[in-house]
Amino acid sequence: MSIKVTVVDDSKMSRRAVIRALPEEFTQELHEAQNGKEALELYEQGKADVMFLDLTMPEMDGFDVLAALKDKQARNFVFVISADIQPHSQQKVMELGAVRFLQKPLEADQLLDVLKEVGLL
Repeated sequence: MSIKVTVVDDSKMSRRAVIRALPEEFTQELHEAQNGKEALELYEQGKADVMFLDLTMPEMDGFDVLAALKDKQARNFVFVISADIQPHSQQKVMELGAVRFLQKPLEADQLLDVLKEVGLL
């Protein structure tokens, strides 16, 4: 089974850090988006079974992406990866349908554990 993964962050360096942390199974079909608008386009194209989403981005932030996916009744896995660790932000992303909130910088072993917990590995 090929899992279509989209990594969304306005920082190329941050996208690369997430990609490096991904297990090999998740790098077969990989897409990148620089903002929320691009992320939703990739979702509409069927390229985001799993989405790793930053919150703070230009054009359309992570909260807006989550709200749009919720409106579409999306059935994908969205993991929010952010340096914004405020409890209010974490609660809001979970209410909007995120599977997990992960703190930047992302650790590969932490990501592996989370993917196992939610049944993706």
